[in-house]
Amino acid sequence: METTETVEGAGAGAGSVHYRTCPLCEATCGLEITMVGDTVKRIRGDRDDVFSRGFICPKGSTLKQIQEDPDRLRMPLVRRGGELVEATWDEAWAAVAEGLARVRATGTPNAVAVYLGNPNSHTLAGGLYVRPLLKSLGTRNVFSASTVDQMPKHVSSGLLFGNPSAIPVPDLDRTDYLLMLGANPFESNGSLCTAPDFPGRLAAIRERGGRVVVVDPRRTRTAEAADEHLAIRPGTDALWLAALANEILATGSADLGAVAPLVDGFEQLPVTLQAFTPEAVARRTRIAPEITRRIASELAGASSAAVYGRIGTHTVRFGTVASWLVEVLNVITANFDQPGGAMFPSPAHDRHPDGRAAGGRGFRTGRWTSRVSDRAEVRGELPAGVLAEEIETPGDDRIRALVTVAGNPVRSIQESERLDTALATLDFMVSIDIYVNETTRHADVILPPPAPLEKSHYDLAFTGLSVRNVVNYSPAIIETDVPQEWEIYARLALVAGGADPTASPAQITDLLADGIVAQRRRQVDAGAPGDDADLDAAIAESAGLDGPERLLALMLRTGPYRLPWSEVASSPHGIDLGPLAPRLAEVLRTANGRVDLVPEPVAADVGRLAESLAAEDDGGLLLVGRRDLRSNNSWMHNLEVLVKGRPRCTLQVHPDDAAALGLHDGGSATVRSSVGSLAVPVEVTDVVSPGTVSLPHGWGHGVEGTRMTVAARYAGANSNALTDASVLDPLSGNAQLNAIPVAVSPLGS
Repeated sequence: METTETVEGAGAGAGSVHYRTCPLCEATCGLEITMVGDTVKRIRGDRDDVFSRGFICPKGSTLKQIQEDPDRLRMPLVRRGGELVEATWDEAWAAVAEGLARVRATGTPNAVAVYLGNPNSHTLAGGLYVRPLLKSLGTRNVFSASTVDQMPKHVSSGLLFGNPSAIPVPDLDRTDYLLMLGANPFESNGSLCTAPDFPGRLAAIRERGGRVVVVDPRRTRTAEAADEHLAIRPGTDALWLAALANEILATGSADLGAVAPLVDGFEQLPVTLQAFTPEAVARRTRIAPEITRRIASELAGASSAAVYGRIGTHTVRFGTVASWLVEVLNVITANFDQPGGAMFPSPAHDRHPDGRAAGGRGFRTGRWTSRVSDRAEVRGELPAGVLAEEIETPGDDRIRALVTVAGNPVRSIQESERLDTALATLDFMVSIDIYVNETTRHADVILPPPAPLEKSHYDLAFTGLSVRNVVNYSPAIIETDVPQEWEIYARLALVAGGADPTASPAQITDLLADGIVAQRRRQVDAGAPGDDADLDAAIAESAGLDGPERLLALMLRTGPYRLPWSEVASSPHGIDLGPLAPRLAEVLRTANGRVDLVPEPVAADVGRLAESLAAEDDGGLLLVGRRDLRSNNSWMHNLEVLVKGRPRCTLQVHPDDAAALGLHDGGSATVRSSVGSLAVPVEVTDVVSPGTVSLPHGWGHGVEGTRMTVAARYAGANSNALTDASVLDPLSGNAQLNAIPVAVSPLGS
């Protein structure tokens, strides 16, 4: 939907105003975009958006720069004579069909691997059409950015609730006490917690008399705005969380509240956590016992409270245990599934029936393992860190072809320089991407999807992580001759399944639509709310739509709010569906329909955590990452407006450590880990605690064969040259990107 207005310098009536949701991070802010023809004249926050109310960060306005970026691909590239050259879409699809068929003819389906990048989760097509692609390929070698980011949360949710997609979020707008670990929403805008204007929501907690406590080895912007900052030793969050829970249990303050009838295993907790007293963890965490006891008392005594842990608690050796303990604390302080505590969103497209019988199939991992190092499958994926060895190591199921979707693993996963070398040995590679980056430079075919303003948008992933239930659909603003993203995914699925490259991608939409209708009809027959008339209305409403809109219309009309497509499509500022409501019983998928508070795999790993209490802390330097408000994944480093100004890829070092090491601000240092070394510029600052150094993730640009001109001028250093692919959280396979032991010295010494 659009309105017209006068645009300065363009003449009366020449401009049109469009409203859409920003797709660049998890905050889902509403944008007001003024266009003259196909040219973006202005982008600002949509003050009438039902969720963001005009909030916008620096990234939101860069949709104009992405649209106009001369480095962004508009045509497919095909490798000819060793060079990537422009080709027609027909030529590109013929090359894809030939390459995949050639590899599969001489190997098993597992000879083709898939890597799904983070931006895939920010697209409507990615949420709907990747699954058919994976099914067509039939490979067990599926990798994604999840195992360098958030897989511990999926595993803890799967073990607790039987549902790895059921991720509780802090009810920010109603809580009186927020304890936040390993998160910096002033820079990230929030993660696994969708909340436009996260800083404003934190300020509102304090304004209504509440309290915000931030636990982080860095004094981040978020920490500076909090009531209290605790500078924990990197990698010890699980120990401290266990001590908090132990203290609450030991003092008799534990209370399950309203969820007590649905919780099993509470009696096991005191024994499971008995080793983790405030005194026992103090040496490792560097948090005094009296502070731990006070925070435990505040949590248990608050009228409402929520514990929220994010990437700093996930990308460590005990990521899943830390994630589990976050929910344990929410449960035992009577704050789980309650207003102001940790709650489950209810997305409008959710197809789960409201009135189903209790119980489900539960959750398990390890249905298969990686070929070389025997790493367990989790949620249908293998750890991204094993991708290189699966390409390098001879054998019948060796990966010989790779499909990448909106990802740059050569910069985002562990020992990425090793992966860079491995990719050069592949027999075939195809990438869906808008840039020739450090990964896609190895591709034989690159298929570019439309730019964000050239495709429709709806947040399938992030409405399921939202602190308020909303729905917001955005149509495309600019017409394009490039095939739509869903068409690229669908055609690739058909080609991967052996179909002719000219086969219609609408076939995949038909199959997906039939599946939605069949599932909903089974639910109605089983007694779920609604009837055949509802389903018939949904089918009729979607009949005139194509691609993802057809599927989305079916999902929304048969979802929990029974939303007609016409209402959603004609609401440019979104529809407010209300605050989060208790719904634990609905999301449980454990076999007995109850929360398993102490799952056996977690209890076993708590034993490993207890053993770490005796480990020596030599006081050496530990490397952690960091976020910047203007940086979101490696691909946005090609936008001048975001990367200009002060250098952002620096090694932050505390003044005391800098003095001891002979480092100075603006100088250079060598950073060494067990697997690699880097030369980096030094930034001396007390925002990092003593013993901690910090280097951001996702940099290291300008290598030969890439075509990202701006990124090459602001190259930075690739922090993943320092991360060890063999060091993983054992329950989730997640990478350890934080708390990495390093040695730092002046460059050249």
